[in-house]
Amino acid sequence: MGTPTRQSMFRRMPVDQMDEIEKESGTGALAKTLGLWQLTAIGVGGIIGVGIFSLAGLVAAGDADNPGVGPAVLVAFLIAGLASAAAAVSYAEFAGMIPRAGSAYTYGYVALGEIIGWFIGWDLLLEYIAIVAVVAIGISGYLAAFLEGFGIALPLSITASPEEGGVVNIPAVLICLLVTFILSRGTKTFGRFELIAVAIKIVLILFIIGLGIFYIDTQNYNPFMPAGFGPVLTGAATVFFAVFGYDAMSTAAEEAEDGRKHMPKAIILSLVIAMTLYVAATLVLTGMQNYRDIDPTAGFASAFTSVGLPVIASIISVFAVLSILTVMLTFLLGVTRVWFSMSRDGLLPTWFAKVDRHGTPQRVTWIAGIGAAVLAGVFPIRAVADLTNIGILSAFIVVCAAVILFRYTQPDTPRSFRLPFMPVVPAFGVLSSLFLIWQLPWETWARFAIWLLIGFAIYFTYGRKHSLLNPDSPHHRRQPTSSP
Repeated sequence: MGTPTRQSMFRRMPVDQMDEIEKESGTGALAKTLGLWQLTAIGVGGIIGVGIFSLAGLVAAGDADNPGVGPAVLVAFLIAGLASAAAAVSYAEFAGMIPRAGSAYTYGYVALGEIIGWFIGWDLLLEYIAIVAVVAIGISGYLAAFLEGFGIALPLSITASPEEGGVVNIPAVLICLLVTFILSRGTKTFGRFELIAVAIKIVLILFIIGLGIFYIDTQNYNPFMPAGFGPVLTGAATVFFAVFGYDAMSTAAEEAEDGRKHMPKAIILSLVIAMTLYVAATLVLTGMQNYRDIDPTAGFASAFTSVGLPVIASIISVFAVLSILTVMLTFLLGVTRVWFSMSRDGLLPTWFAKVDRHGTPQRVTWIAGIGAAVLAGVFPIRAVADLTNIGILSAFIVVCAAVILFRYTQPDTPRSFRLPFMPVVPAFGVLSSLFLIWQLPWETWARFAIWLLIGFAIYFTYGRKHSLLNPDSPHHRRQPTSSP
């Protein structure tokens, strides 16, 4: 395999020189404040949220464009979880080997070349911002359900997107700005908040499962798969949104106290915890209420109301808002760290990568937060959820392919974690991710294609010329050696 030239768009970031090269940007360093349990909390916080409190009900009940899959929503989660697990161990191997802020962007840059790294980085900028928007829309739905319990009905004009008959979803916009403010206070403050909020979230879900078991009517499980297996696969592509989050957590690797040791453990722990809770919760949801009657925006609240427990439904709505906030924080952290890394590497203006005295990239934090607020205000939840899924699945394909290539081209690079059954597991991750992408609607593909075209235009007019690996870059002060 030939060595790419430094002028090539397939030039690769050399692992052994990353620290030296990135110092050339002069952007400053991120503060190292996160331990194993804070990292795991960020992972769980990113995985468990709107997927269980909103998308589970949406896929089970269906909507105007998709039939409800009923109790088989459990199968949809398991299919998505299996595909996600293959990607998770690929992320774990890379995170233990390259504990850098860019996550999939950095892994693609190191293993497959600059243009692939750019593709995934640019992809994740949109997807992570869109995820924050999806979650904000989900929280807005639970807030409306909570207020309705007290006889307060917010007007549709300020709680729905134009496509849904409203003007702008103001609660969703305000929620985006709130989490942006929290993250802007620094990683240490964010880590503490996340740990507490995730603990509350897990207690809430265990409470829902423990109480809901006593109200399960097994007749609601019949039929188990009312629309057949096809819609279950489509549902798996939608709820895939609910089974990642560890990828955004991996963007915090550079802020971990011991990233090489703790990142692989945190990634695997967070996915195992989340999937265990998902399986139990979906069984309770579809057992308590017939899938046709589930509220797609506030599933568990409607389930407990249906069995005569409106007070419990109100409590769930309140704590669901708090618990879902952790998802927004995790992915807003993710987009700012990917953006920071791309800017530090010269592919975007280094102005974005400047950090404050607390080691926080304030500029990209607020830009990303405001972008999420705009999306949350004017788009419906399913359209934004599908957009995030195509981007994350694309990232998973690149990471799974990259870990195979890097294992064989750089076998001597130190790894604190080695994924099992190479290359079968990451190859399964590639194939399953491709399969799930194929289930998404054409409108999602069209929006994604437009975003990528814009991104490649920026790369070829700016990023390629200003890359730190380009000898003619204004940031370049020495001649790094490309790794083979």
